[in-house]
Amino acid sequence: MKILLVEDDRILAESLAKFLKINGIEVDIAKSYSEAADKTLNNKYDFYVLDINLGDGDGIDLLKDLRFIDDNTPTIFISAIRNTSTVVKGFNAGAEDYIKKPFDPEELLIRIKARLNSNRISPEEEISYKDIKIKGERIFKNEKEIELGEVQRNILKEFIKNPERVLSKDYLYQFMQNPSPLALRVTISKLKKKTGLNIKSIRGLGYVLE
Repeated sequence: MKILLVEDDRILAESLAKFLKINGIEVDIAKSYSEAADKTLNNKYDFYVLDINLGDGDGIDLLKDLRFIDDNTPTIFISAIRNTSTVVKGFNAGAEDYIKKPFDPEELLIRIKARLNSNRISPEEEISYKDIKIKGERIFKNEKEIELGEVQRNILKEFIKNPERVLSKDYLYQFMQNPSPLALRVTISKLKKKTGLNIKSIRGLGYVLE
């Protein structure tokens, strides 16, 4: 696995790169928008990890430009910016995840592996958890099909692919058209009622499927 880490903080970039390399991931570092643009044109990566505030540009704009040229490489933003509007902009630009600084490098590693594993699931592959089975876009409970909206269905898939792992609100927002804390609570409530699954709120962190 080879990733591009775009981070203008040299110490942070080098420490993250060292940690990821220890865990079997090859890392290229870019410290600016222009350097990152050059590297993406000349190399093939399995994953991008992008800071937002770069010395010569904006990480969100960088991802928009990459998506415009049909570069769909999975992407995680890492940033000290914590306001919801910026998080939403990141997801709207095409990111799969958003981690707020400071964070544990182990969390970044887990999220990278989770996203890559998620992307390997084909549209028709079956995944299941307890009495819930998902086959393509169809959801079954005890072999009986149940109806879920697109947002509920996509969020359910993430919980089933990541059982017993806390999924942050920011992470779940990417699957919603108009994300907000209230909208997410309502979606989770409806999901629990229709599936009977035990999805718990972890105060200040997010939700977990137990």
